[in-house]
Amino acid sequence: MTSSLPRRLLAELLGTALLVAVVVGSGIAAQQLSPGDTGLQLLENSMATVFGLAALILMLGPVSGAHFNPVVSLADWFLGRRSGAGLSLAEVAAYSVAQIFGAVGGAALANVMFDVDQAISTKDRATGGHLVAEVVATAGLVALIFALVRSDRGALAAPAVGGYIGAAYWFTSSTSFANPAVTIGRVFSDTFAGIAPGSVAPFVLAQLVGLVVGVLVILVLYPDAGDRADEVVIPHS
Repeated sequence: MTSSLPRRLLAELLGTALLVAVVVGSGIAAQQLSPGDTGLQLLENSMATVFGLAALILMLGPVSGAHFNPVVSLADWFLGRRSGAGLSLAEVAAYSVAQIFGAVGGAALANVMFDVDQAISTKDRATGGHLVAEVVATAGLVALIFALVRSDRGALAAPAVGGYIGAAYWFTSSTSFANPAVTIGRVFSDTFAGIAPGSVAPFVLAQLVGLVVGVLVILVLYPDAGDRADEVVIPHS
């Protein structure tokens, strides 16, 4: 039996909150442990994100699918709508609200844990290269998730998605936000992983373009991937 919607929303809120706490918290720790060495800071931040994201998918995926990302939820609805699989549009809206609130709470929690002032980030990130990077990172994430599900390898989603995001920290100039909720949440910490409010809209727009590209790739490679939308990111029934 599928989990009730309130349970799924709680899982999405908690999962996104803890994901942002991992991203922001490990960024703060990296700044404190390795001052002056940006490369080492990024390595520490990316490694924590890889392991944290994989663990969260394993812990909460059986309840909600472990989307933790409005882009993934939108793709799930769009690809599954013809077969009646996946989320409804109303559920996408509910998932997205839970994910955004969770992301904001996760940033605030990281600030508290490291005794950092609650503040809005001043780190501008919206350059042309960063926006192209967000398209690439988001498209790759969507394609990976649905390819795994369609090819009956959803059990590998935790290490695969964690590994992909970890790699994208390094091969994209934006360090792979690839997630509108996480992008909004990271506004609320003026630390290593923060993003200024003025960069949010361009980043989210680039992520939505990446969603379209990723969906098109999946439709070409796996035309019937939407039939398995109920199992995204991992089976949760």
